[in-house]
Amino acid sequence: MRVAVTAMSIPLVLGACTQTARDELTRDAARAAITPVVVERFPGLPVDSTLDCIIDNAQSSELLALAADTVTGPTASTVEIVSNIATRPETVRCLAVDGLPALLR
Repeated sequence: MRVAVTAMSIPLVLGACTQTARDELTRDAARAAITPVVVERFPGLPVDSTLDCIIDNAQSSELLALAADTVTGPTASTVEIVSNIATRPETVRCLAVDGLPALLR
């Protein structure tokens, strides 16, 4: 019951914020939800750079879905969304520019 109440309150909290604050809150929540997925699915890649590339290339609807996963923890849906974002050409380019050079340092 507590999870349901918390999940239902996310839109209310987001609705009370400015657009910039709402975007930042959503991105931070999505980042928290996908961190375990990135660590498990992309071993060896720098976590912060990989998270940035995935969050920056996610669509708004994906960010909202991932942010909601903060309440329950990562699910199969979380993994699917992250995998879909990670295979987009823009994300792959981002990882090549931001992620791989960090490995070479």
